[in-house]
Amino acid sequence: MEDYEDSDESRMAHYLEMGVIEIAGVDEKGEIMFAIHDTAKDLAPELWQAHMDYVDKGLIELYEAGYVKVDYDENLEATISLSEEGFQIAKEKGLIPIDMEFDVPNN
Repeated sequence: MEDYEDSDESRMAHYLEMGVIEIAGVDEKGEIMFAIHDTAKDLAPELWQAHMDYVDKGLIELYEAGYVKVDYDENLEATISLSEEGFQIAKEKGLIPIDMEFDVPNN
């Protein structure tokens, strides 16, 4: 049976070859950071769905922890904003896009 870590590595290599993800850099802990491309929606829908599920769950957790503020205008259209700490947590978890030039320390 294939080792879980080997399986993850081969899956990531497959997605890299497909061009649906790219290596974005290395974080402060030495972990490789990946960026997912919109092409994953069509070429790797299982990856895209897993990514969207992760983002949705993470944003709900931030909301439940009090880091997300929701304001409604007179038409009841919602504007969502993150506190400064919530924004930092969301970036660290990969929940929101990062600025490759400024947010990836070892790029």
